[in-house]
Amino acid sequence: MAEFPEEPIYRQLARIGRTLASPVRLRLLDVLDQGERTVEQLSEEADIPLKNTSAQLQQLRAAHLVTSRRAGTRVYYRLADERVSRFLGELQDFAAERLADLREAVSEHLGEVAVLEAVTADELAARLDDPGIVIVDVRPAADHARGHVPGAVSVPLAELRDRLDELPRDVEIVAYCGGPYCVVSPQAVRLLRDHGFSARPLAGGLARWRRAGRGLRTGSATAP
Repeated sequence: MAEFPEEPIYRQLARIGRTLASPVRLRLLDVLDQGERTVEQLSEEADIPLKNTSAQLQQLRAAHLVTSRRAGTRVYYRLADERVSRFLGELQDFAAERLADLREAVSEHLGEVAVLEAVTADELAARLDDPGIVIVDVRPAADHARGHVPGAVSVPLAELRDRLDELPRDVEIVAYCGGPYCVVSPQAVRLLRDHGFSARPLAGGLARWRRAGRGLRTGSATAP
């Protein structure tokens, strides 16, 4: 018997809270916000054991936060819709405002990012046609091909040091990776600055770009 008349309503609302009350599931949602993945791809990219990844996906599906499609023998998972992505962004922003421990954990993970003077999604959108910037996607090339900021060239972090000569030195470089807690673009910006480039990261990575309602391009593009 319900403890109060509205309990059945709040019990259903609590389903979303229970589903999100897991660091593993939040991590999987952040990765899926970058595009659909098979369970194997998701397990590898999120660095979570395959069996656990599969089990957590079922809980995310049960809460209608994730959906899937079958292509031959493979099953691809993705966020249920754009509202899930926006909700994740709002949750992360709200938590960062309220929780000093979260801000400290992010700082320890990413390093001192304030000195890197990150570019916001709105700033970058206003400069897409600016010849004075080059946008560099430092994620793996396959991720770039699935979807990237318009005009971005693909230079994965693992290749960046060996490909510095491909990048012009008379422009500002904006580097980005996948999500708000991705260490790759700060690492890329520090490497570029160490070699004399003017470089800044994109705040929040590709996830923040998408959550701001910005479009993506598909296909490959290498450095100029």
